[in-house]
Amino acid sequence: MGGFLLHLMGFCLGAFMLLVGSATVAPAGGNGVTGGAAVIVDGTNPIATTDDDFVCATLDWWPPEKCDYGTCAWGLASMLNLDLSNNILLNAVKEFSPLKIRLGGTLQDKVIYDTRVPPQNCPQFTKNASQLFGFSNGCLPMGRWDELNDFFKKAGAKIYFGLNALNGRIPMSDGSYGGPWDSSNAASLIRYSVNKGYTIHGWELGNELSGSGVGTRVDADTYAADVINLKLIVDTAYQGFQTKPLVIAPGGFFDASWFTELVSKTKPNSLDVMTHHIYNLGPGVDNHLIDKILNPSYLDGMANTFSNLQGILKNEGTSTVAWVGEAGGAYNSGHHLVSDSFVFSFWYLDQLGMSAKYDTKTYCRQSLVGGNYGLLNRTTFAPNPDYYSALLWHRLMGKNVLKANFSGTEKIRAYAHCAKGSEGITLLLINLSGNTTSEVSISANNKAYKPLKQHERHSKKKTKHVKGFGERAMGFIREEYHLTPKDGNIQSQTMLLNNKILGIDSSGNIPKLEPIELEATQPITVAPYSIVFVHIPYFYAPACR
Repeated sequence: MGGFLLHLMGFCLGAFMLLVGSATVAPAGGNGVTGGAAVIVDGTNPIATTDDDFVCATLDWWPPEKCDYGTCAWGLASMLNLDLSNNILLNAVKEFSPLKIRLGGTLQDKVIYDTRVPPQNCPQFTKNASQLFGFSNGCLPMGRWDELNDFFKKAGAKIYFGLNALNGRIPMSDGSYGGPWDSSNAASLIRYSVNKGYTIHGWELGNELSGSGVGTRVDADTYAADVINLKLIVDTAYQGFQTKPLVIAPGGFFDASWFTELVSKTKPNSLDVMTHHIYNLGPGVDNHLIDKILNPSYLDGMANTFSNLQGILKNEGTSTVAWVGEAGGAYNSGHHLVSDSFVFSFWYLDQLGMSAKYDTKTYCRQSLVGGNYGLLNRTTFAPNPDYYSALLWHRLMGKNVLKANFSGTEKIRAYAHCAKGSEGITLLLINLSGNTTSEVSISANNKAYKPLKQHERHSKKKTKHVKGFGERAMGFIREEYHLTPKDGNIQSQTMLLNNKILGIDSSGNIPKLEPIELEATQPITVAPYSIVFVHIPYFYAPACR
């Protein structure tokens, strides 16, 4: 018996050293299977940190009459007409516990808040090609604001509201808007919300008015003064509160000189969050969107924006942090069967991974519902593939970002974080190749590796329970979540998790996202056109303590 135990202990020790030593891969097979691929994760220290609730989605103002390229893709998905009684919508938001929701978009700079008592005439948006952004001014009735806040409370959402930054301003001959910002209506909405006891986690000023702007613009010096004014309004309205909402700006496209001036003139503490928007794939009508999504070099192009923005914040010595405030990938409502299909998860998850590496704290997806890029179908509210990708990220990827070096094909994208609410790390692998299965090993940076002591291995029978995933077995077992499209069609709107179709049940409940368990000595198999989340509880990383 003693000889058997010694033999068993020797086997376990050998297996463990195999896991964390130099990269080793099973011999490459045929039929498009490649070996020799490896991810080396350095768990010594985090290279960046995100918010715990990194994943965010948006709700917009667009009415049904919003059309692009002959297609009207919004329907009843506006804050003003969204069916807040829909059980699927409620369940979809509740699953995140919490989901950050940014309320805003192009038309927010044309919205008046009817806080008058009694309420007055509150006109809705109407199409008018002669007016800014192609629509008349609109109005938010407080009755609808009450309904929205009631829904957000039930759903456990964290709300960030985009304020009208053009109120009181006039168009100038150079295409910009000038004159002073009339902040009285914004201040009235903020006071109303405080008096009602609504929890708003941040107030954002303006939408896409930075740099050269979209439709129009406001210069950075003027904008900085407005941000300082908003900070004063928020501080006054929330006087005596233990915590106050964040002051957020500018919600526009990155322009280095404009952003530098804004942060310089609002430091040290007037601006909490600097938000920028991303539509790097071009117009939704572009027939080459999929080619761009599957091109690693094209995806890498966004790294400069993330890096440059972080450089500005560090050079200015400010406490302001960076968020992606709106990102739909393809502007003008996206593209049906691209931005609402499986293939878009390649772009979306790569964006989450890349932005997190550059210390982006929150990433807001355009949209939760609406357009052709909603996480949910705009008529049925059934989740599109990216919803499940977002939910898996939210549940598995912790806030500490780790350095992950991938060696092998350029078609594999690799990101690593400390596991969320659990032991070890979570690895994300994205295979942009439709022809090649990669067998990937993972190893630790030598400086980071330190095997668990024997008594620690024996005392920790299970890792911490995480909602939706069941109990985690310790030892040399890892958990994998393989995402693939139905029938291998990357433009499918049906996603499979470990070969099982993901879909809501008859009661509108979101399905459980269950992993498969594998022996740790096996390489990670990444099928063509697939995405894999891998939770590795036995991986020792000091950064994750």
